[in-house]
This record gives sequence, structure tokens and C-alpha cells, in this order.
Amino acid sequence: MNIQIAGESSLIIYFGDETSPEISAQVQQTAQRLPELMGDSLVDLVPSYASLLVLFNPLLTDELHVRQAIAKATASIASAEQSEGHLVELPVYYAEESGPDLTALAERAQLSVQEVIDLHQSTEYRVYAIGFAPGFAYLGQVDERIAAPRLSTPRQKVPKGAVAIADRQTAIYPAVSPGGWNLIGLCPTPMFDPNAEPSMPVSVGDRVRFKSISREEFLSLGGELPEAGGQPS
Repeated sequence: MNIQIAGESSLIIYFGDETSPEISAQVQQTAQRLPELMGDSLVDLVPSYASLLVLFNPLLTDELHVRQAIAKATASIASAEQSEGHLVELPVYYAEESGPDLTALAERAQLSVQEVIDLHQSTEYRVYAIGFAPGFAYLGQVDERIAAPRLSTPRQKVPKGAVAIADRQTAIYPAVSPGGWNLIGLCPTPMFDPNAEPSMPVSVGDRVRFKSISREEFLSLGGELPEAGGQPS
């Protein structure tokens, strides 16, 4: 573990150089313990794949005391059991009209479209980080047979709920935005609602499984298909 200064009132903890469930669990466990140890002096925590950004109030504490709190929080994680997090099932309508890159991805992988769908929904993914936009959860890792590089030219408009793959990561776009990931379906479950409690259906450390649903089920759950022939622009 390596702790470095990230700003005048922030430190970043590096737990390792790779992405793994074990390191993700260490990040999660530390993030759970620090609020109790730091109290009001803690401003925010930003977990990522293998690091944790700690922002503190310099009027209430200093770097030395924050480092001491981090030391206490991480003292027993080496022997702690890996946290499994919550298991969240998310429905997906996989089809050409909901996933414009589904066929191309299947052809590149030399698989049928149904095989791509089966592989994507048969894996249990871990939420490694949330970023890019509120509710954008980075999930890993997809089966290497359906891993796919980002698009050479990103789309200007990816629809809300788009289920996508980039390299060995998969994610759901929480809102309409630009994006360069491969789109394979649509999820009707809102990934971010500032008026809900909790505001997101998943947190870092949770586990996610996708479940294939029909077009009718997707629409009945509140899903919306993109316009212009069903393909995002």
C-alpha cells in the first residue's frame, strides 16, 4: 500500500497496480472504516479500481492525523475476508434495435449473437468504480471472448440505459451522453436518480448479473427505444 499527497487537503491510497476482486475489497473495506475514524474531518471518499482518494477538512485535521486514521483503517484488511457486496440483477433487452454494435461484436468474436448474449449474462461482475458520470459503474470482467476495443469514432449521443462493452469492462450509461463503447443492449433500470434513496442501484464492491428480457418486458418496465430507426446517432 502506498499513500501519496493528492492536493492541499487530500491523500490518495494506492492498494496495488492491478485490478482484482481482492484489491477492490480492500478499497471497499477501507472506505467503510474511515468515516468512523475521521468523523466530521472527512469531506469525501472517492474509490476507484485500486485506489481511494481521501478528502479532508484542513480546519479540523491535518495530514499526519489522516495518515494515522488510514493506518488504523487498513491495519486488518490483509486478514479480513473479502466482502461480497450485494448481488444486483439488472434486466437487459439485447437486440439489434437496442444494441447497434451487437452484431458487429459477434462477427468479430466469431460467435453468434445469442452466444454473445449468453456470455454477457452468464458472468457475475464486480463494481470496481463509479465515475465518468453519476451512476456510471465500471463492471468487470467480461469473458475475454467478447472483449472489444472502444470504437475508433465515439458516438455523439448514446441513449440512457445503453449496455456497453469496452475491452474487458461493461457498463450502463446512466444518461444520454457521448461515448465510444460497444452498445449491445438497453437496461430499463435507472442507474442514477438524485431524488431516490439510494440514488444508485449499485455501489463499489457490489456484484451485478444481467438478465435477458424481451422487447415487451423492456417497454413494460419503462424502457424507451431510441428514435431514428432504433439506432442511436
